[in-house]
Amino acid sequence: MKFGVVVFPGSNCDQDLVDAISIGMGQECVKLWHKDHDLQGCDFILLPGGFSYGDYLRSGAISRFSPIMQEVIQHANKGGYVMGICNGFQILTEAGLLPGALLRNANQKFICDNVYIKPVTNNLLPTRLLDLDKAYKIPVAHGEGRYHADKDTLRKLEDNEQIMFKYSSNVADTHDIYNINGSLLNIAGVSNEQKNVFGMMPHPERAVDPELGNTDGRAIFESILNMVNA
Repeated sequence: MKFGVVVFPGSNCDQDLVDAISIGMGQECVKLWHKDHDLQGCDFILLPGGFSYGDYLRSGAISRFSPIMQEVIQHANKGGYVMGICNGFQILTEAGLLPGALLRNANQKFICDNVYIKPVTNNLLPTRLLDLDKAYKIPVAHGEGRYHADKDTLRKLEDNEQIMFKYSSNVADTHDIYNINGSLLNIAGVSNEQKNVFGMMPHPERAVDPELGNTDGRAIFESILNMVNA
């Protein structure tokens, strides 16, 4: 299983992802420059967090047109796995690979904090091994993370089990929801209809190394590896 992390001008979480995958999870991982057209044989493409192209126009709006995104889109359309985290999630919505959009946080402020999220289904690759009753502590760092979509899209997301995570409080009660940024339906992550493209605002790569005091993010990467290697 070979992972590729795309690096855009302004990406600042690319090394975090490489370290989480290569050191934390023991998997082959390479960086892919945004101007390239070669995915280097990677099976799973990751779009990292940061401020690609300075977040001009809208977050992810310019990077969506980077040369390598042509290859990423083709990879996804052929059924290949793609996952965007934070700014990467924004890029995937701008590219039309994921439904909806990420708008300015409801409080109009940048939020940098540990939050809790709960998986909504076990039928998606990143949530396959997760406990649906557990709240996972995962860091967030975003100014435009408020998930928005029209009513029809939201209904389809629910009906097709495309909602990966919802923001939550740290309790066992799955109905106790804490919405960090005003996202509709408290959504923290979604998949595409084919369930091979994923996006989430929280940063699981920042919760892999025990030295950081939090390893809840490991379960997400373990879910990915378990299904792919099965």
